[in-house]
Amino acid sequence: MQSAKELAQIVRELTRGHNAWFRDSIPLIASENVMSPLAREVMNSDLHNRYAEGLPGKRYYQGNIFVDQIETLCENLAKEVFRCKFADVRSTSGTVSNLAVLMAVAKPRDKMTTVALSDGGHISHAKIGATGLRGVRTYSYPFDEKNMNIDVQGAKRLIREVKPKVALFGQSVYLFPTPLDEIKEVFAEVNCTTWYDAAHVMGLIAGGRFQDPLRQGIDVVSGSTHKTLPGPQHGMIISDLGKESLETSLRRGVFPGVTSNHHLHSVAALAVTLAEAKEFGEAYADQTVRNAKALGEALHERDMDVLCEHLGFTESHTIVVDVERYHGGAKVARALEEANIILNKNLLPWDSDPVKPHGVRIGSQELTRLGMKEAQMVEIAELIARVVVKEEPPANVKPDVVALKRQFTKLHYCFFEGEEAYDYPTYDGNLS
Repeated sequence: MQSAKELAQIVRELTRGHNAWFRDSIPLIASENVMSPLAREVMNSDLHNRYAEGLPGKRYYQGNIFVDQIETLCENLAKEVFRCKFADVRSTSGTVSNLAVLMAVAKPRDKMTTVALSDGGHISHAKIGATGLRGVRTYSYPFDEKNMNIDVQGAKRLIREVKPKVALFGQSVYLFPTPLDEIKEVFAEVNCTTWYDAAHVMGLIAGGRFQDPLRQGIDVVSGSTHKTLPGPQHGMIISDLGKESLETSLRRGVFPGVTSNHHLHSVAALAVTLAEAKEFGEAYADQTVRNAKALGEALHERDMDVLCEHLGFTESHTIVVDVERYHGGAKVARALEEANIILNKNLLPWDSDPVKPHGVRIGSQELTRLGMKEAQMVEIAELIARVVVKEEPPANVKPDVVALKRQFTKLHYCFFEGEEAYDYPTYDGNLS
């Protein structure tokens, strides 16, 4: 039997193995990113060991003198970056943010319109996720499969027929801005609260590159903070508070609704990330979208069925590829992983089996963070095509993946630009 010390050493070595693997891998998961050196520094601090409940100046614990200042600064940065009147930075993830909003704006048995899972909606919007746990009844917008977006006339008709308490927009497969300007006329007609889950595109919104939901009829925006906004795994809620008492409801939804302590080290890292978004966000968002478009084009040229070629493939960080004729999303994702190319299988709107979907989802945001540009997207497309289209053994492609990635391990669009992305503190020697 292994001792406790030996088990701890195993965990250490597995973690180091993971770090080394990603240093030599092409990361294409659309929901991931890497924090800046300064964000990592404040994350790895004594804040991690401490506790706070409530709001700055109104805590249930002592010891929050500096915490209050950090959290207030973080909220002010969020309001500045997103040009809004209200921000709550205490949610510990995007899904927890969604739960908090649900607590604030919907009661059990209320009706909510949303995007179906098969059309790219997030699991927390579905009956089997946070929405279902809250007891909210959901109705899915008609979806335009060709254009990978909500069908405008169908959505307007659905909202008028259902008269939902809440109209929710936002997706996990988010290629194009939601047509809010075309739909928003019906919001006032049915007097619904409007909500936008910006988890995937928060950084693009901050950079002015995607859309501006708070200026397009949306009451409250929620999201995670570690995708196109390259911060800690945390959550955030923002609003212009057009509805009476919404601020009180949202605050209570977060605490005591769905959080107790809200991970103070993550709030500090988020504050740094928002400061960096203020400084570098526009350039980062622009290059992220440029890279996604370039990767989509390059894969299309290599006989891969990238969705929405007629629309330029994407206006976000994400592209989606139908790989049915290459044995499906699950097999393609596994084969690419063997070559150190990391992406995920994904449902397409016409799929019925989430375990064996026909698609894969690809994101450009982390590679952009590492300094890659359009030329490297072409190289990556060729590496993917060698595995998927030409069916080369992944082991033969892997050395070329590693060689490319080792040229791009430094962070960009942040303070202390040029620092290594994969350097973490280590302690030599055996455990004692």
